[in-house]
Amino acid sequence: MKHRLRKKEYMFVASMLFGLLFGAGNLIFPAAMGQAAAREMLPALVGFCITGVGLPLLAVAAMGLSESEDLFAMGRKVGSGFAYFFTCALYLAIGPLFAIPRTATVSFQVGVVPFVSPEEQSAALLIFSLLFFAVTLYFAFRPSGILTWVGKVLTPLFLFFLGILICAAVLAPMGDATALMPTAAYESHSFFTGLLEGYNTMDVLGVLAYGNILIRSIRLLGLSEPRDISYGTIVSGSLAALLMVVIYAALTYVGAQSRSVYGIDANGGDVLHHIALYYFGSFGSILLGITITFACLKTSIGLITACSTAFAQLFPRACSYHVYVILFCLFSCAVANVGLSRIIGYSLPALYFLYPISMMLIVLCLLEAQIGYRRSVFVCGMIGTGIAAVFDLLRALPPGIREILPAYTALRDLGDMLPFAALGMGWALPATVGTLFGYLLSLRKSGLPPAK
Repeated sequence: MKHRLRKKEYMFVASMLFGLLFGAGNLIFPAAMGQAAAREMLPALVGFCITGVGLPLLAVAAMGLSESEDLFAMGRKVGSGFAYFFTCALYLAIGPLFAIPRTATVSFQVGVVPFVSPEEQSAALLIFSLLFFAVTLYFAFRPSGILTWVGKVLTPLFLFFLGILICAAVLAPMGDATALMPTAAYESHSFFTGLLEGYNTMDVLGVLAYGNILIRSIRLLGLSEPRDISYGTIVSGSLAALLMVVIYAALTYVGAQSRSVYGIDANGGDVLHHIALYYFGSFGSILLGITITFACLKTSIGLITACSTAFAQLFPRACSYHVYVILFCLFSCAVANVGLSRIIGYSLPALYFLYPISMMLIVLCLLEAQIGYRRSVFVCGMIGTGIAAVFDLLRALPPGIREILPAYTALRDLGDMLPFAALGMGWALPATVGTLFGYLLSLRKSGLPPAK
Protein backbone atom coordinates (compact mmCIF):
# COMPACT_ATOMS: atom_id res chain seq x y z
CA MET A 1 0.00 0.00 0.00
CA LYS A 2 1.30 3.44 -0.95
CA HIS A 3 1.75 5.84 1.97
CA ARG A 4 3.65 8.79 0.47
CA LEU A 5 3.57 10.72 -2.80
CA ARG A 6 6.59 11.17 -5.04
CA LYS A 7 8.22 14.59 -5.42
CA LYS A 8 6.59 15.22 -8.79
CA GLU A 9 3.20 14.29 -7.34
CA TYR A 10 3.67 16.72 -4.46
CA MET A 11 4.43 19.44 -7.01
CA PHE A 12 1.35 18.50 -9.02
CA VAL A 13 -0.96 18.81 -6.01
CA ALA A 14 0.79 22.03 -4.95
CA SER A 15 0.26 23.61 -8.37
CA MET A 16 -3.39 22.54 -8.29
CA LEU A 17 -3.94 24.10 -4.88
CA PHE A 18 -2.23 27.32 -5.94
CA GLY A 19 -4.29 27.47 -9.12
CA LEU A 20 -7.56 26.96 -7.25
CA LEU A 21 -6.87 29.59 -4.61
CA PHE A 22 -4.91 32.33 -6.33
CA GLY A 23 -7.34 34.91 -7.66
CA ALA A 24 -8.28 38.57 -7.58
CA GLY A 25 -8.39 38.91 -3.80
CA ASN A 26 -4.91 37.45 -3.44
CA LEU A 27 -3.57 40.37 -5.48
CA ILE A 28 -5.42 43.44 -4.32
CA PHE A 29 -5.66 43.00 -0.55
CA PRO A 30 -1.96 42.52 0.34
CA ALA A 31 -1.05 45.60 -1.71
CA ALA A 32 -3.78 47.69 -0.08
CA MET A 33 -2.79 46.37 3.36
CA GLY A 34 0.82 47.41 2.75
CA GLN A 35 -0.26 50.97 1.99
CA ALA A 36 -2.33 51.18 5.15
CA ALA A 37 0.08 49.38 7.49
CA ALA A 38 3.28 51.14 6.30
CA ARG A 39 5.94 50.60 8.98
CA GLU A 40 3.69 48.09 10.77
CA MET A 41 3.50 45.88 7.68
CA LEU A 42 5.41 42.92 9.18
CA PRO A 43 2.98 42.05 12.02
CA ALA A 44 0.09 42.80 9.67
CA LEU A 45 1.57 40.40 7.10
CA VAL A 46 1.93 37.65 9.71
CA GLY A 47 -1.72 38.00 10.67
CA PHE A 48 -2.77 38.10 7.02
CA CYS A 49 -0.85 34.91 6.25
CA ILE A 50 -2.45 33.06 9.17
CA THR A 51 -5.98 33.52 7.81
CA GLY A 52 -4.97 33.75 4.15
CA VAL A 53 -2.57 30.78 4.03
CA GLY A 54 -2.47 28.79 7.27
CA LEU A 55 -6.20 28.26 7.74
CA PRO A 56 -6.78 27.06 4.16
CA LEU A 57 -4.12 24.39 4.73
CA LEU A 58 -5.82 23.30 7.94
CA ALA A 59 -9.13 23.18 6.09
CA VAL A 60 -7.87 20.63 3.58
CA ALA A 61 -6.19 18.62 6.34
CA ALA A 62 -9.48 18.59 8.26
CA MET A 63 -11.34 17.27 5.22
CA GLY A 64 -8.77 14.52 4.82
CA LEU A 65 -8.64 13.49 8.49
CA SER A 66 -12.41 13.53 8.94
CA GLU A 67 -12.90 11.56 5.71
CA SER A 68 -15.35 14.17 4.43
CA GLU A 69 -15.80 14.09 0.68
CA ASP A 70 -17.06 17.66 0.42
CA LEU A 71 -18.36 20.67 2.32
CA PHE A 72 -21.87 19.25 2.69
CA ALA A 73 -20.46 16.10 4.33
CA MET A 74 -18.55 18.25 6.83
CA GLY A 75 -21.67 20.26 7.58
CA ARG A 76 -23.76 17.15 8.17
CA LYS A 77 -21.64 16.39 11.22
CA VAL A 78 -23.55 19.28 12.82
CA GLY A 79 -26.88 18.44 11.20
CA SER A 80 -28.62 18.29 7.83
CA GLY A 81 -30.26 21.70 8.27
CA PHE A 82 -26.93 23.31 9.08
CA ALA A 83 -25.29 21.52 6.13
CA TYR A 84 -27.81 22.96 3.67
CA PHE A 85 -27.65 26.46 5.17
CA PHE A 86 -23.87 26.67 5.43
CA THR A 87 -23.19 25.09 2.04
CA CYS A 88 -25.57 27.50 0.31
CA ALA A 89 -24.26 30.53 2.22
CA LEU A 90 -20.65 29.68 1.47
CA TYR A 91 -21.17 29.02 -2.23
CA LEU A 92 -23.20 32.22 -2.60
CA ALA A 93 -20.44 34.20 -0.87
CA ILE A 94 -17.63 32.84 -3.05
CA GLY A 95 -20.04 32.91 -5.98
CA PRO A 96 -22.55 35.45 -7.29
CA LEU A 97 -22.77 37.67 -4.22
CA PHE A 98 -19.14 38.72 -3.85
CA ALA A 99 -16.23 36.71 -5.28
CA ILE A 100 -17.47 36.29 -8.86
CA PRO A 101 -18.51 39.97 -9.31
CA ARG A 102 -15.15 40.92 -7.79
CA THR A 103 -13.29 39.12 -10.58
CA ALA A 104 -14.93 41.45 -13.10
CA THR A 105 -14.45 44.63 -11.07
CA VAL A 106 -10.78 43.93 -10.32
CA SER A 107 -10.15 43.36 -14.03
CA PHE A 108 -12.00 46.58 -14.85
CA GLN A 109 -10.26 48.58 -12.12
CA VAL A 110 -6.78 47.57 -13.25
CA GLY A 111 -7.26 47.19 -17.00
CA VAL A 112 -9.88 49.77 -18.01
CA VAL A 113 -10.27 52.55 -15.42
CA PRO A 114 -6.84 54.11 -16.15
CA PHE A 115 -7.90 54.72 -19.76
CA VAL A 116 -11.41 56.18 -19.36
CA SER A 117 -12.59 59.43 -17.82
CA PRO A 118 -14.51 59.37 -14.51
CA GLU A 119 -17.70 60.41 -16.34
CA GLU A 120 -17.50 57.37 -18.62
CA GLN A 121 -16.62 54.76 -15.99
CA SER A 122 -20.18 53.67 -15.17
CA ALA A 123 -21.05 52.99 -18.81
CA ALA A 124 -17.66 51.37 -19.40
CA LEU A 125 -18.14 49.07 -16.39
CA LEU A 126 -21.55 47.99 -17.70
CA ILE A 127 -20.17 47.16 -21.14
CA PHE A 128 -17.08 45.45 -19.71
CA SER A 129 -19.07 43.33 -17.23
CA LEU A 130 -21.54 42.25 -19.94
CA LEU A 131 -18.65 41.09 -22.14
CA PHE A 132 -16.82 39.51 -19.21
CA PHE A 133 -19.79 37.41 -18.11
CA ALA A 134 -20.77 36.59 -21.68
CA VAL A 135 -17.37 34.92 -22.05
CA THR A 136 -17.80 33.27 -18.64
CA LEU A 137 -21.22 31.96 -19.68
CA TYR A 138 -19.86 30.59 -22.96
CA PHE A 139 -17.05 28.58 -21.37
CA ALA A 140 -19.14 27.49 -18.36
CA PHE A 141 -21.55 25.95 -20.88
CA ARG A 142 -18.71 24.39 -22.86
CA PRO A 143 -15.86 23.23 -20.63
CA SER A 144 -12.78 23.07 -22.79
CA GLY A 145 -9.02 23.52 -22.80
CA ILE A 146 -9.34 27.26 -22.17
CA LEU A 147 -8.87 26.80 -18.40
CA THR A 148 -5.78 24.68 -18.91
CA TRP A 149 -4.41 27.17 -21.45
CA VAL A 150 -4.99 30.12 -19.17
CA GLY A 151 -3.50 28.26 -16.22
CA LYS A 152 -0.40 27.13 -18.08
CA VAL A 153 0.24 30.31 -20.06
CA LEU A 154 -1.33 33.37 -18.47
CA THR A 155 -0.77 32.58 -14.79
CA PRO A 156 2.98 31.99 -15.31
CA LEU A 157 3.04 35.13 -17.47
CA PHE A 158 1.49 37.13 -14.67
CA LEU A 159 3.85 35.65 -12.07
CA PHE A 160 6.79 36.48 -14.34
CA PHE A 161 5.58 40.08 -14.74
CA LEU A 162 4.93 40.32 -11.00
CA GLY A 163 8.45 39.05 -10.34
CA ILE A 164 9.91 41.77 -12.57
CA LEU A 165 7.77 44.36 -10.78
CA ILE A 166 8.96 43.16 -7.38
CA CYS A 167 12.61 43.13 -8.46
CA ALA A 168 12.23 46.69 -9.74
CA ALA A 169 10.71 47.76 -6.42
CA VAL A 170 13.53 46.16 -4.44
CA LEU A 171 16.30 47.58 -6.65
CA ALA A 172 14.72 51.03 -7.01
CA PRO A 173 12.35 51.62 -4.06
CA MET A 174 9.59 54.17 -4.47
CA GLY A 175 10.17 55.36 -0.92
CA ASP A 176 10.96 54.34 2.64
CA ALA A 177 7.93 52.55 4.07
CA THR A 178 9.44 52.50 7.58
CA ALA A 179 9.17 56.28 7.73
CA LEU A 180 5.40 56.29 7.12
CA MET A 181 2.79 56.23 9.86
CA PRO A 182 0.19 53.44 9.68
CA THR A 183 -3.51 54.17 9.61
CA ALA A 184 -5.38 54.07 12.93
CA ALA A 185 -6.36 50.39 12.85
CA TYR A 186 -2.84 49.21 12.02
CA GLU A 187 -1.19 51.58 14.49
CA SER A 188 -2.90 50.02 17.51
CA HIS A 189 -3.61 46.42 16.43
CA SER A 190 -1.59 45.70 13.29
CA PHE A 191 -1.48 41.92 13.78
CA PHE A 192 -5.20 41.49 14.39
CA THR A 193 -6.12 43.96 11.64
CA GLY A 194 -4.00 41.92 9.23
CA LEU A 195 -5.63 38.76 10.57
CA LEU A 196 -9.08 40.12 9.70
CA GLU A 197 -7.84 41.47 6.36
CA GLY A 198 -6.96 37.90 5.41
CA TYR A 199 -10.68 37.10 5.49
CA ASN A 200 -11.05 39.09 2.27
CA THR A 201 -9.10 36.55 0.22
CA MET A 202 -11.95 34.08 0.90
CA ASP A 203 -9.38 31.28 0.64
CA VAL A 204 -10.72 29.30 3.60
CA LEU A 205 -14.16 29.37 1.99
CA GLY A 206 -12.61 28.44 -1.33
CA VAL A 207 -10.76 25.45 0.12
CA LEU A 208 -13.93 24.18 1.79
CA ALA A 209 -15.66 24.43 -1.58
CA TYR A 210 -12.81 22.96 -3.64
CA GLY A 211 -11.15 20.67 -1.09
CA ASN A 212 -12.89 17.59 -2.45
CA ILE A 213 -11.09 18.09 -5.78
CA LEU A 214 -7.70 17.96 -4.06
CA ILE A 215 -8.56 14.97 -1.92
CA ARG A 216 -9.87 13.00 -4.88
CA SER A 217 -6.76 13.89 -6.87
CA ILE A 218 -4.52 12.59 -4.07
CA ARG A 219 -6.53 9.40 -3.89
CA LEU A 220 -6.10 8.94 -7.63
CA LEU A 221 -2.36 9.16 -7.02
CA GLY A 222 -2.57 6.07 -4.82
CA LEU A 223 -3.16 7.18 -1.22
CA SER A 224 -6.15 5.81 0.67
CA GLU A 225 -5.62 6.20 4.44
CA PRO A 226 -7.01 9.47 5.89
CA ARG A 227 -3.74 10.31 7.67
CA ASP A 228 -1.72 9.64 4.52
CA ILE A 229 -4.07 11.83 2.51
CA SER A 230 -3.86 14.57 5.12
CA TYR A 231 -0.04 14.33 5.20
CA GLY A 232 0.18 14.48 1.41
CA THR A 233 -2.15 17.45 1.33
CA ILE A 234 -0.24 19.35 4.01
CA VAL A 235 3.15 18.77 2.35
CA SER A 236 1.83 19.78 -1.07
CA GLY A 237 -0.11 22.64 0.46
CA SER A 238 3.00 23.87 2.24
CA LEU A 239 4.75 24.25 -1.11
CA ALA A 240 1.81 26.27 -2.46
CA ALA A 241 1.69 28.22 0.80
CA LEU A 242 5.36 29.11 0.53
CA LEU A 243 4.81 30.65 -2.90
CA MET A 244 1.74 32.52 -1.64
CA VAL A 245 3.60 33.88 1.39
CA VAL A 246 6.42 35.14 -0.86
CA ILE A 247 3.90 36.86 -3.15
CA TYR A 248 1.95 38.33 -0.21
CA ALA A 249 5.14 39.64 1.38
CA ALA A 250 6.28 41.20 -1.87
CA LEU A 251 2.92 42.82 -2.60
CA THR A 252 2.69 44.15 0.95
CA TYR A 253 6.20 45.59 0.74
CA VAL A 254 5.67 47.20 -2.67
CA GLY A 255 2.25 48.49 -1.60
CA ALA A 256 3.79 50.14 1.46
CA GLN A 257 6.43 51.82 -0.73
CA SER A 258 3.84 53.17 -3.15
CA ARG A 259 2.28 55.28 -0.43
CA SER A 260 5.31 57.58 -0.56
CA VAL A 261 4.30 58.57 -4.10
CA TYR A 262 0.54 58.04 -4.38
CA GLY A 263 -0.74 58.23 -0.81
CA ILE A 264 -3.50 55.80 0.15
CA ASP A 265 -5.54 54.56 -2.83
CA ALA A 266 -9.24 53.72 -2.75
CA ASN A 267 -8.63 49.98 -3.25
CA GLY A 268 -6.01 47.39 -4.11
CA GLY A 269 -6.77 47.57 -7.81
CA ASP A 270 -5.66 51.19 -7.88
CA VAL A 271 -2.53 50.28 -5.90
CA LEU A 272 -1.47 47.68 -8.48
CA HIS A 273 -2.15 50.05 -11.37
CA HIS A 274 -0.07 52.83 -9.84
CA ILE A 275 2.84 50.49 -9.10
CA ALA A 276 2.89 49.17 -12.68
CA LEU A 277 2.54 52.70 -14.04
CA TYR A 278 5.40 54.01 -11.90
CA TYR A 279 7.93 51.41 -13.03
CA PHE A 280 6.89 50.59 -16.59
CA GLY A 281 4.61 53.39 -17.74
CA SER A 282 1.50 52.80 -19.83
CA PHE A 283 2.89 49.55 -21.28
CA GLY A 284 3.22 48.04 -17.82
CA SER A 285 -0.28 49.13 -16.90
CA ILE A 286 -1.72 47.57 -20.07
CA LEU A 287 0.19 44.30 -19.62
CA LEU A 288 -0.86 44.04 -15.99
CA GLY A 289 -4.48 44.72 -16.95
CA ILE A 290 -4.49 42.02 -19.64
CA THR A 291 -2.91 39.31 -17.49
CA ILE A 292 -5.13 40.07 -14.48
CA THR A 293 -8.23 40.09 -16.70
CA PHE A 294 -7.52 36.62 -18.05
CA ALA A 295 -6.54 35.28 -14.64
CA CYS A 296 -9.79 36.65 -13.18
CA LEU A 297 -11.73 35.25 -16.12
CA LYS A 298 -10.37 31.81 -15.34
CA THR A 299 -11.43 32.22 -11.71
CA SER A 300 -14.88 33.42 -12.75
CA ILE A 301 -15.44 30.41 -15.02
CA GLY A 302 -14.29 28.03 -12.29
CA LEU A 303 -16.51 29.60 -9.62
CA ILE A 304 -19.59 29.74 -11.85
CA THR A 305 -19.06 26.08 -12.74
CA ALA A 306 -18.52 25.04 -9.11
CA CYS A 307 -21.49 27.00 -7.74
CA SER A 308 -23.84 25.81 -10.48
CA THR A 309 -22.77 22.20 -9.98
CA ALA A 310 -23.23 22.45 -6.21
CA PHE A 311 -26.73 23.95 -6.42
CA ALA A 312 -27.77 21.49 -9.12
CA GLN A 313 -26.74 18.66 -6.78
CA LEU A 314 -28.33 20.18 -3.68
CA PHE A 315 -31.60 21.11 -5.40
CA PRO A 316 -31.87 18.86 -8.48
CA ARG A 317 -35.60 19.48 -8.93
CA ALA A 318 -35.35 23.28 -8.89
CA CYS A 319 -33.15 24.04 -11.89
CA SER A 320 -30.71 22.34 -14.20
CA TYR A 321 -26.99 23.11 -14.21
CA HIS A 322 -27.32 25.32 -17.30
CA VAL A 323 -30.14 27.38 -15.77
CA TYR A 324 -28.03 27.98 -12.66
CA VAL A 325 -25.14 29.09 -14.88
CA ILE A 326 -27.37 31.67 -16.59
CA LEU A 327 -28.86 32.93 -13.31
CA PHE A 328 -25.50 33.23 -11.57
CA CYS A 329 -23.91 35.02 -14.54
CA LEU A 330 -26.77 37.53 -14.76
CA PHE A 331 -26.77 38.18 -11.02
CA SER A 332 -22.97 38.48 -10.87
CA CYS A 333 -23.04 40.96 -13.74
CA ALA A 334 -25.58 43.10 -11.91
CA VAL A 335 -23.61 43.04 -8.66
CA ALA A 336 -20.35 43.86 -10.47
CA ASN A 337 -21.81 47.21 -11.53
CA VAL A 338 -21.89 48.54 -7.98
CA GLY A 339 -18.08 48.84 -8.20
CA LEU A 340 -15.08 47.23 -6.52
CA SER A 341 -14.97 49.35 -3.36
CA ARG A 342 -18.66 48.77 -2.61
CA ILE A 343 -18.41 45.02 -3.24
CA ILE A 344 -15.53 44.85 -0.76
CA GLY A 345 -17.51 46.87 1.78
CA TYR A 346 -20.70 44.84 1.41
CA SER A 347 -18.84 41.53 1.59
CA LEU A 348 -17.33 42.22 5.01
CA PRO A 349 -20.43 41.41 7.11
CA ALA A 350 -20.86 38.08 5.32
CA LEU A 351 -17.18 37.22 5.74
CA TYR A 352 -17.18 38.18 9.42
CA PHE A 353 -20.09 35.77 9.86
CA LEU A 354 -18.89 32.89 7.68
CA TYR A 355 -15.23 32.87 8.67
CA PRO A 356 -15.67 32.08 12.40
CA ILE A 357 -18.11 29.30 11.50
CA SER A 358 -15.72 27.96 8.87
CA MET A 359 -12.76 28.07 11.24
CA MET A 360 -14.71 26.34 14.00
CA LEU A 361 -15.90 23.62 11.62
CA ILE A 362 -12.28 23.03 10.64
CA VAL A 363 -11.20 22.84 14.30
CA LEU A 364 -14.02 20.44 15.16
CA CYS A 365 -13.14 18.13 12.26
CA LEU A 366 -9.50 18.12 13.38
CA LEU A 367 -10.65 17.45 16.94
CA GLU A 368 -12.77 14.56 15.70
CA ALA A 369 -9.60 12.78 14.58
CA GLN A 370 -8.44 12.79 18.22
CA ILE A 371 -11.59 12.14 20.26
CA GLY A 372 -13.87 10.53 17.69
CA TYR A 373 -17.14 11.85 16.31
CA ARG A 374 -19.36 13.36 19.02
CA ARG A 375 -22.37 15.16 17.60
CA SER A 376 -22.96 17.21 20.75
CA VAL A 377 -19.44 18.65 20.41
CA PHE A 378 -20.19 19.80 16.86
CA VAL A 379 -23.64 21.15 17.72
CA CYS A 380 -22.72 23.02 20.91
CA GLY A 381 -19.46 24.34 19.48
CA MET A 382 -21.27 25.65 16.43
CA ILE A 383 -24.07 27.22 18.48
CA GLY A 384 -21.55 29.20 20.53
CA THR A 385 -19.67 30.24 17.40
CA GLY A 386 -22.78 31.10 15.41
CA ILE A 387 -24.27 33.38 18.07
CA ALA A 388 -21.02 35.30 18.45
CA ALA A 389 -20.55 35.46 14.67
CA VAL A 390 -23.88 37.27 14.38
CA PHE A 391 -22.44 40.07 16.53
CA ASP A 392 -19.37 40.23 14.26
CA LEU A 393 -21.72 40.51 11.28
CA LEU A 394 -23.63 43.37 12.91
CA ARG A 395 -20.43 45.22 13.74
CA ALA A 396 -19.33 45.09 10.10
CA LEU A 397 -22.60 46.34 8.59
CA PRO A 398 -22.38 49.46 6.37
CA PRO A 399 -23.68 52.67 8.01
CA GLY A 400 -26.78 52.84 5.81
CA ILE A 401 -27.98 49.42 6.97
CA ARG A 402 -27.13 50.09 10.61
CA GLU A 403 -29.46 53.10 10.64
CA ILE A 404 -32.53 51.11 9.59
CA LEU A 405 -31.85 48.03 11.72
CA PRO A 406 -34.03 47.97 14.87
CA ALA A 407 -32.10 47.83 18.15
CA TYR A 408 -28.76 47.89 16.35
CA THR A 409 -27.03 49.91 19.07
CA ALA A 410 -28.22 47.60 21.84
CA LEU A 411 -27.14 44.50 19.92
CA ARG A 412 -23.76 46.04 19.08
CA ASP A 413 -23.15 46.94 22.72
CA LEU A 414 -24.09 43.42 23.76
CA GLY A 415 -21.61 41.98 21.28
CA ASP A 416 -18.90 44.38 22.45
CA MET A 417 -19.12 42.80 25.90
CA LEU A 418 -17.56 39.59 24.57
CA PRO A 419 -13.84 39.19 25.32
CA PHE A 420 -11.58 40.12 22.37
CA ALA A 421 -14.56 41.60 20.47
CA ALA A 422 -12.60 44.76 19.67
CA LEU A 423 -10.00 42.58 17.94
CA GLY A 424 -12.59 40.77 15.83
CA MET A 425 -12.18 37.60 17.88
CA GLY A 426 -15.31 37.82 20.01
CA TRP A 427 -16.38 34.36 18.83
CA ALA A 428 -13.34 32.58 20.33
CA LEU A 429 -14.55 32.25 23.94
CA PRO A 430 -18.19 31.26 23.14
CA ALA A 431 -16.88 28.70 20.65
CA THR A 432 -14.51 27.22 23.24
CA VAL A 433 -17.16 27.13 25.97
CA GLY A 434 -19.69 25.55 23.62
CA THR A 435 -17.23 22.89 22.51
CA LEU A 436 -16.25 21.99 26.09
CA PHE A 437 -19.89 21.84 27.14
CA GLY A 438 -20.67 19.57 24.20
CA TYR A 439 -17.76 17.30 25.10
CA LEU A 440 -18.90 16.99 28.72
CA LEU A 441 -22.44 16.34 27.52
CA SER A 442 -21.22 13.54 25.27
CA LEU A 443 -19.32 11.96 28.17
CA ARG A 444 -22.41 12.08 30.34
CA LYS A 445 -24.49 10.40 27.65
CA SER A 446 -21.92 7.68 27.08
CA GLY A 447 -21.11 7.21 30.75
CA LEU A 448 -17.37 7.54 30.08
CA PRO A 449 -14.96 9.41 32.37
CA PRO A 450 -13.20 12.48 30.99
CA ALA A 451 -9.96 11.82 29.15
CA LYS A 452 -6.86 12.28 31.32
